Amino acid sequence: MKLWQKEGVTTSEQIERFTVGRDREMDQYLAQFDVLGNLAHAQMLETIGLLTRDELTALQAELKTIYQQTQDGQFAIEDGVEDVHSQVELMLTRALGDTGKKIHSGRSRNDQVLVDLKLFTRDRLWQVAGAVRQVFDQLISRSEQHKDDLLPGYTHLQIAMPSSFGLWFGAYAEALADDMLTLQTAYRLSNRNPLGSGAGYGSSFPLNRTMTTELLGFEGMHVNVVYAQMSRGKTEQTALTALAAVAATISRMAMDICLYNSQNFGFLVLPDALTTGSSIMPHKKNPDVAELLRAKTNRLKALPMEVTLVMSNLPSGYHRDMQLLKEILMPAFDELLDCLDITNYMLEHLQVKNNLLDDPKYDLLFSVERVNELVLQGVPFREAYQTVGKEIASHTYQPPRTLHHAHEGSIGNLGSDLIVAYMEQAQAGFGAEKAKEAIEKLLG
Repeated sequence: MKLWQKEGVTTSEQIERFTVGRDREMDQYLAQFDVLGNLAHAQMLETIGLLTRDELTALQAELKTIYQQTQDGQFAIEDGVEDVHSQVELMLTRALGDTGKKIHSGRSRNDQVLVDLKLFTRDRLWQVAGAVRQVFDQLISRSEQHKDDLLPGYTHLQIAMPSSFGLWFGAYAEALADDMLTLQTAYRLSNRNPLGSGAGYGSSFPLNRTMTTELLGFEGMHVNVVYAQMSRGKTEQTALTALAAVAATISRMAMDICLYNSQNFGFLVLPDALTTGSSIMPHKKNPDVAELLRAKTNRLKALPMEVTLVMSNLPSGYHRDMQLLKEILMPAFDELLDCLDITNYMLEHLQVKNNLLDDPKYDLLFSVERVNELVLQGVPFREAYQTVGKEIASHTYQPPRTLHHAHEGSIGNLGSDLIVAYMEQAQAGFGAEKAKEAIEKLLG
């Protein structure tokens, strides 16, 4: 069944296969959201006289039955049915006859898929935000746990100054708080209602777009109907940019873990349960989890550019090119959620080595402490710098291992409470409770 098919007109099977592509597979992601869009649209149609009260009641009951099927894993797009929109309308028509055929009034598949994608993206971004918060909390916990465990700090991969595991864990926590702001931006862009824009030019029916906006819990609507269609691509690109930001943070941390776990560094220990072995070298404990995290998240970082290239040079209005965006967007959420889950597990079980900086090979890490020591005695900084350089060259340098780092965000004052407050502010900015309450009411 095709919503656009006309009697006596057929399409080549080869053309149909090419144009449908992976839509039926990708549309499984959209099924529950298509039902939600139908529920809101039907309720609005009744208020403008295009459905009777009895027809609305029948449609609501049947749509809620279909929604439950999407939750139970029983919903499927049948062979020969083009997409999720066609499948839902087919099921309504089978059950309700002519009443089911009325559901598409005042709507196009263009705004139907748009609202599905907005609802899907909004939902998945909130899931990602929750998973990011779990990793963040784990990092803050480990940061506080290891705030007194020192670690070499590097610039240019040369030992530079003392750091700590408290700083290292906390740095990635704050990075995720930044990423939460990016997720919030993507969420709010996806949280706008395109329903009622039709094929991109509105409708002569007196549609109540404000009503469907409220019913679906959107923050607002895409007001201009042409722009509502133009938001396709921008929504996906912004969402994937937010996912890529999180992925970049996880990728960089995974690289650190690969380095720090190696014998040349030896700062961290991955327990046996987190490593794999070699088929030829019995001593090997490979950090495969961190390596795969690095690779998977690096791939995610490329996806915003894929969307950019698909959308390049498209004029306003709908174009079939946009169909391919589903294949880029939807699996990306699954991939990142899986990566965040395993990251949380890995961080929980990482073992930190103590007393690393007692090793004489790290003596030079404390050269700045020696410079500052002289400055506090009244020696001008540049002169103190030259003096310590000469001590190092003449092998008379003695590292002062007592640290006095007390400012915000330093070894002795991690500022974890400030980072947590920043994260909570970013997460609160989503405004997700309105959407949750609206959907619960719509299904109630």
